[in-house]
Amino acid sequence: MLADDIDALLPQTQCTRCGYSGCRPYAEAIAAGAADINQCPPGGAATIAQLAALLQRAVVPLNPVHGTEGPALVALIDEEACIGCAKCLPPCPVDAILGAHKQMHTVLASVCTGCELCVAPCPVDCIRMLPRAAAADAPPAPTAPTAAANRERFAQRNERTAARAAARAALLHERKHHAAPR
Repeated sequence: MLADDIDALLPQTQCTRCGYSGCRPYAEAIAAGAADINQCPPGGAATIAQLAALLQRAVVPLNPVHGTEGPALVALIDEEACIGCAKCLPPCPVDAILGAHKQMHTVLASVCTGCELCVAPCPVDCIRMLPRAAAADAPPAPTAPTAAANRERFAQRNERTAARAAARAALLHERKHHAAPR
């Protein structure tokens, strides 16, 4: 399937900067002719060139509407400033942030895709993005095996989230229909 081949070339940051909810929906949109190949800032020029070769299209520059190309990033939480609000947890597409409500949070640098989705929800601005090369405990930029692992973590997170939502809906339905009449 063409979308699989396209998805395999994307960096799997799941950052949504392309305008889609993740790398797979973007790949499907490219395959369907609904999206251009130049909407992925994390992949940058290298990914655009690979997509152009695969799809036998001309190489085009990154569309600046979607951002600019830069170094691979990793999130870092100032643990002293973190208030444990847990607002950074839901947007993380690969569950790279550990913590619980009213507890300190930390980022698993080896899993963080650098998507930046955790930054905006933080009410105390204790999350900053660093170039992966500048972070002492961060491994190098994601490679193909890491991209595949990120894809799998993203899929598992989505399945878990959907299962929780379905269980909650079923529980609410049952309570609604079995509530004692007033």
